[in-house]
Amino acid sequence: MTKTILRALAGETLPVPPIWMMRQAGRYLPEYRAMRAKAGDFLSLCYTPDLAAEVTLQPIRRYGFDAAILFADILLLPQALGADLWFVTGEGPRLSTITTAAELAALKPKDAIHETLAPVYETVRILAQELPKDTTLIGFAGAPWTVATYMIAGRGTPDQGPAHALKAADRTTFAALIDLLTEATIDYLSAQVEAGAEVVKLFDSWAGSLKGADFDDFALKPAKRIIEGLKARHPGLPVIAFPREAGERYVGFAKVTGADCVAIDNSVSAEWAAANVQRDGCVQGNLDPSLLVTGGDKLIAETRRVREAFANGPHIFNLGHGITPEADPENVARMIAAIRG
Repeated sequence: MTKTILRALAGETLPVPPIWMMRQAGRYLPEYRAMRAKAGDFLSLCYTPDLAAEVTLQPIRRYGFDAAILFADILLLPQALGADLWFVTGEGPRLSTITTAAELAALKPKDAIHETLAPVYETVRILAQELPKDTTLIGFAGAPWTVATYMIAGRGTPDQGPAHALKAADRTTFAALIDLLTEATIDYLSAQVEAGAEVVKLFDSWAGSLKGADFDDFALKPAKRIIEGLKARHPGLPVIAFPREAGERYVGFAKVTGADCVAIDNSVSAEWAAANVQRDGCVQGNLDPSLLVTGGDKLIAETRRVREAFANGPHIFNLGHGITPEADPENVARMIAAIRG
């Protein structure tokens, strides 16, 4: 029997939606924290295939999710292109910055990424062998705009201001960076598929800060190019797109880009998304992650509300953003029980 997530992605409405969670392998789990300590640092965990595969498998063993998502980070790609990358404890990632045409020209060509990213592909190969036969393996990458915001600022920012500033001051260099990331992302995701990923997801975490024509040029068009490029190489490959906080721009996103599913955040209601987005196909989402911290009756009620809102079309149950480190593992089990009954 075809895996439930693949059925939903193909447009089938299922009596019980398949379930997985963004960041399901993460700091809320004690077994993850133990493996992270064993690895020594975050990047070592990402680049050690046995350990990265183990943390990917941990939430599958604990909860029986319908999908596992490769454990990696969206900033491994800029590192593979030649950017310096390191993580500051308690603060997050830092990168060497790309703000000029000369700095962009100093990056490696897209064909050079695979040497650095080879351990990631090995992790995918291990998972393809070790996952339960009914569990779908999802590969992923950051979308070009989101990855570019980190490369330009050298870190995460609240408003993506440095990227917007470069886009305004030197649109030629900015667009060239987006082009490089678009082409490299096609190669990166294609290599994940060749290693065994069955579905890929494109995370555009900062898509919501793009407005008007900029959304078209730097969120829609790169996603369309990536999806077309992947489907040309891998006919039938399902792709999930997540233009987070796109609001009204969620409407029609799947049709324009060719995505098989649009993941939605919890800044829009499930009822609105069912009426406006799900009519074009599968929707993934969109429980508020904070409910996995607070729990209680509201968690159960909201889980059921999301499930019921999307019950008349293809749906993959997920959160509106990644699960947070403060979440209670027991609340995850309660959420799953509320969905599966």
